[in-house]
Amino acid sequence: MVQFFAMEVVETEIEGVKIVTPNVFRDARGYFCETYNAARYKAAGIMSDFVQDNESFSMKGVVRGLHWQAAPHTQAKLVRVIRGAVWDVAVDIRKGSPTYGRHVAVTLSGENMKQFYIPRGFAHGFIVLEDNTLFSYKCDNLYNPEADRGMRFDDPALGIKWPEIGVPLTLSEKDKKHPPLSGIEPFCGCADA
Repeated sequence: MVQFFAMEVVETEIEGVKIVTPNVFRDARGYFCETYNAARYKAAGIMSDFVQDNESFSMKGVVRGLHWQAAPHTQAKLVRVIRGAVWDVAVDIRKGSPTYGRHVAVTLSGENMKQFYIPRGFAHGFIVLEDNTLFSYKCDNLYNPEADRGMRFDDPALGIKWPEIGVPLTLSEKDKKHPPLSGIEPFCGCADA
């Protein structure tokens, strides 16, 4: 018997970061899938209680990130693409972590329907691979502008090989001014809510 709402959960090389592929049912009408179910996700090790959903719309070449929120407003995120495609990155910034400064990346698209779980203690960002991309994500803590932090997406110390996409990159003025990894305060969950 096939479990109707089964999903595949892949553990990545950095503890806590997961790639989720929901079971998608397609027919002549289109498709149906369950994009989130608290009990199923908790059973898969995604323990976050999500309290806020966000959405962004971007054109090819937009870079958003690398972002996170400082304690006590840190956020875990469950991200996905509804339409279009992005190359999504999570960078470990946990103080004392054996994988500090390392990253995991995955292509998320409306076609592959993969989701990326990014726990607290990670910087997050993405580059948009297709025009008219609609990106959606759940957060387990409310956004607080005073806790907003960022790091240079192209810091050579991170070793991130961003894809060449054939168009100029577009960043916000804020993202252009972020410090490198060496200039950030590492995440410490000790004061986290």
